[in-house]
Amino acid sequence: MYVLLRLLRFSWRIRFSDPHGVLEVGRQEPFIICVWHNRLAYAMYVYRDSIKPVSGRRLAAMVSASRDGALLVEILRAFDIEPVRGSTSRRGRQALLELARQMRAGLHLAITPDGPRGPCYEIQDGILSLAQVTGLPIIPLGCYAKRKIRFNSWDRFQLPWPLTRCDVVFGEPLQVPRKATVEQKSAFREELKRRMEAINPE
Repeated sequence: MYVLLRLLRFSWRIRFSDPHGVLEVGRQEPFIICVWHNRLAYAMYVYRDSIKPVSGRRLAAMVSASRDGALLVEILRAFDIEPVRGSTSRRGRQALLELARQMRAGLHLAITPDGPRGPCYEIQDGILSLAQVTGLPIIPLGCYAKRKIRFNSWDRFQLPWPLTRCDVVFGEPLQVPRKATVEQKSAFREELKRRMEAINPE
């Protein structure tokens, strides 16, 4: 899978947009990348080609503790991304503590807020809790390719066709207060979903 992605990347024309200066801020402090589960193929190259070279920081990403997550762990390691096993339903608390430790070591963090089982494009509590625990801003990530394959999976996983252009947008940061109430967290969840939808056209 890693070799296939490397071969495809040679033909993709990726255009990055950072209207809020996220990458420059990333030089000073880590942030939390929020990317839809079906855009993971884009996101690994966003890290390798943009986030890491500009900010100089590595990335730690939450990966499902399920058997399916074991394959993704190896792919992430090939991209020099530090996997942390856990999800909302399994090892969630331990994973949050490990991600917080990685943040203290200077790494950016990443979560697919609708993973590992969906529903697709629905924000789960994990990313909001991580933002509260670490105090880091959430950065919505927008990824779009006009020509792509959609797999028959719960998230309709996307893989851009060769020779297509991929547009990547770093969205407006979202800060979640440590002591947010249940009602406030619900409002932040809706706002994060709105920002993600605005920069992730189908």
